[in-house]
Amino acid sequence: MSDGENNAALFLVGTPIGNLEDITLRALRTLKEVDLIACEDTRQTQKLLAHYNVGTPTISYHEHNEMTRSAELVKKLEEGARVALVTDAGMPGISDPGYRLIALAIRHHIPVVPIPGPAAFLAALVASGLPTDSFRFSGFLPAKQGQRRELLESIRESPRTQVFYEAPHRISEALEDVVAVLGPDRPVVIAREVTKMHEEFLRGRAEEVRDAAEFRELKGEITLLIGKAEAGARPAAGTPAVRERFRQIVAQEKLDEKAALKKVAKELGLSRSEAYRELQRSK
Repeated sequence: MSDGENNAALFLVGTPIGNLEDITLRALRTLKEVDLIACEDTRQTQKLLAHYNVGTPTISYHEHNEMTRSAELVKKLEEGARVALVTDAGMPGISDPGYRLIALAIRHHIPVVPIPGPAAFLAALVASGLPTDSFRFSGFLPAKQGQRRELLESIRESPRTQVFYEAPHRISEALEDVVAVLGPDRPVVIAREVTKMHEEFLRGRAEEVRDAAEFRELKGEITLLIGKAEAGARPAAGTPAVRERFRQIVAQEKLDEKAALKKVAKELGLSRSEAYRELQRSK
């Protein structure tokens, strides 16, 4: 290793997010020269190591054992070992295990050396066509609809591109919420299987991307990108929509408030409690 890389250190090695050719010469050299490679999944990492004839020993380091394994690895580092940390794909610590070990190593004054590599959200962002001058990456969207809509509500007026990871089985629900909360015209991009054989980008208005996703099954790793708020955009189903529709139903259909709220919630794709909260905010 080069100067500064000869002594005990924790190396954070970026690995390919799909295409095995997306690995740097420095990353390969590091993986060959360290004493141990800590892997999110040793079986997955072995595919990469076998492809490049890397024979370094491996050990598991994942979300279920990172508490105890971090302490074990730091002990090895303090004894002089050089350890590389990798995840199944991309940079360690980005929506993947790594933070506990990195923080513990720093507390023990062990050098932490980043070996840059691919990150799915960054590759998706630069190819999305959305503005890249200001953006925010927030990891995975919440799995529960209420929490997901609350997060989307918080970025309604955001002046920056928003980037999220999403599970394939939840992407349709997430797009429904984007349309409901941020409006049908919000720019949206789905980046799927980036760098892999079936790489695909779906770009367009939120409503268009949602409709396109409804007619097919989206599989694989998905990055969801949401464009910044634009002046003059059509209003979404937020507080104003709930308030105005509630008033219309009460006045025109002569329903009591409970029945009117239930109807508003159904029309706008909200739970009754969400519609109630939106209504209360407007008072």
